[in-house]
Amino acid sequence: MTFTHALVRKRWAYFSFVSMLGLFYFLTMSEQQLLLAAEDGNGESIADEHIIIFMAKSAGIVFGPLLFFVSLALTALIVLLMLDLRLEKSIPPAFVEEFTATVNARKFREAFELARNNDSAVGRVLTAGMSRLQYGIDDAREASMNMLESIRSSKEQLNNYTAVIGTLGPMLGLVGTVYGMIESFKVLGAGGSPKPAELAKGISHALVVTLLGIALSVPAIFFNAFFRNRITSIAIDTGNIADDLLTQMYHNSKKAAPAGPAPAGAPAAPVPPTPPPGR
Repeated sequence: MTFTHALVRKRWAYFSFVSMLGLFYFLTMSEQQLLLAAEDGNGESIADEHIIIFMAKSAGIVFGPLLFFVSLALTALIVLLMLDLRLEKSIPPAFVEEFTATVNARKFREAFELARNNDSAVGRVLTAGMSRLQYGIDDAREASMNMLESIRSSKEQLNNYTAVIGTLGPMLGLVGTVYGMIESFKVLGAGGSPKPAELAKGISHALVVTLLGIALSVPAIFFNAFFRNRITSIAIDTGNIADDLLTQMYHNSKKAAPAGPAPAGAPAAPVPPTPPPGR
């Protein structure tokens, strides 16, 4: 579990570093690009400004970088969950085959060490179940299901941040809308004949920030539902395979002869109950 947390922190640090580099590039280069796009060689404004440049200018120096940073965080989350929620990562076929062959050969100590040294979800679930196998199959299944639920909860907690971003996007858009309308009404309330350019500036800010906020929430909501279903599917498959392997080991251990003292935490063959005297 410690190795998994360290790997997750390393990935988060990597994606955070990339996100900060992208944000720094955006902040340092956007102003120069906007000035080049807004003026020609004689310093005159260009009427047919590109829509991307116009939206970047309308978003402003506050909401533009803020939404850009949130979008980078969403991208990092999606990539991280895509890498983590792979079936072959949670249930490695090579590990399942090796574990099955080891159990069939009645090498239970080697099977326990194999599962304990494997960082996949099925390896962690099997380790928790085998450590309680000496107390019976029911107790082992309960321990393995508790570990499976713990793994599932940790992945769901990470996926919840996509739902937060999906809710945060429209809220940021709403704040930008209110701010843009305030700017427009400020121009109208100044008296006299309002300048269309100044009036359009506040309205465009309101519309652009709203559009960007909604555009940010659409993929966040989609991937939240996608990853939630993915987590459920992987948890079911992991639980079924771990239960099959645990049951197979239990029945093989009942037929195996004891081979010396077992290491601490290793599963032991269940002892059959002693019949009452007189029978």
